[in-house]
Amino acid sequence: MQVRRDRVTLDAVAQEAGVSKATVSKVLNGRPDVAPSTRAHVQAVLETLGYRPTRRPRTEPRPTITVLFNEFATLYSSQVLTGVVGAAQERGVAVVVTNLVDGPSNALTSEWFREIASLGHLGLITVTTELDDGQVDACADAGLGLVVIDPVEVDLQTNESVLSVSATNWSGGLQATEHLLRLGHRRIGFVGGKPASRPAEQRLHGHLAALQRAGLESDPELIDMVGFDYEDGRDGAGRMLDLAEPPTAIVAGCDVSALGVMEASRLRGVRLPEELSIVGFDDTYAAGWASPQLTTVRQPIREMGRAALRELLSAVRGVKLETHHLELSTALVVRDSTAPPR
Repeated sequence: MQVRRDRVTLDAVAQEAGVSKATVSKVLNGRPDVAPSTRAHVQAVLETLGYRPTRRPRTEPRPTITVLFNEFATLYSSQVLTGVVGAAQERGVAVVVTNLVDGPSNALTSEWFREIASLGHLGLITVTTELDDGQVDACADAGLGLVVIDPVEVDLQTNESVLSVSATNWSGGLQATEHLLRLGHRRIGFVGGKPASRPAEQRLHGHLAALQRAGLESDPELIDMVGFDYEDGRDGAGRMLDLAEPPTAIVAGCDVSALGVMEASRLRGVRLPEELSIVGFDDTYAAGWASPQLTTVRQPIREMGRAALRELLSAVRGVKLETHHLELSTALVVRDSTAPPR
């Protein structure tokens, strides 16, 4: 039976052309990221099958990108998104936001990436989201650009196609600990993030480098790498403060976990900063809201979001990038939560 021309679907065109449905959609919408030979072949198949779109294709489609958060409801995430959206508005780009509530391993399938591509999105910005090599490859196979902010698990050395944006985390960890050393502290704890997090690992290495420069050996009992949450800071600091020889200062992996350190101190009647100094990381609004106000390492979180959007657009438009791994500078902000040891 002859197929009616007005019933020809994108799936039929894709099957006949031997390409993905996303590629057919890109050709129909005039997207630039399709090889000329592929475009000509798809257009020929469209003509042969007599495909007619149900609606008139947009001559100038508005570029759209997806921002994927592992956890959205945090001060850090909101500031990243502010930067992404601000840069997108300046460039006429639409932003779609989503997050993973059940873990990336269950959600980021090849089908998920293809679905994003079929919507006509240019690419994907992930924020502190765990990605494995297979997921990175699936993103590339779907024709999506990819930029990771504060990568988790991604091997940036083997995946040269991955663009990353982060802060100078090693330098930040060094700055935090050197500040405490200058105040006279010698027994300094570190309550960091997850071991799989590259930023957390780099901050720890900066902390250890500062101790080594001061001629001090690190004490394994004073290192806790569990997570970035409030409870992680509270529980990790609690274990350290219950030691026979507790620390006189603690570097936290982020401002939120630093608030947890403060709570562990309050529960034990430890005065801040007279008996315990605390340094956070991020310089979110929480640092100024804390009591005492939190000394912290400022990373330019909003600018990281802006930079990620710029890098993604440049990559999908074929612009040669100076670096695949962009690091923005950190700076120590001294407030009231640090003082010389008693």
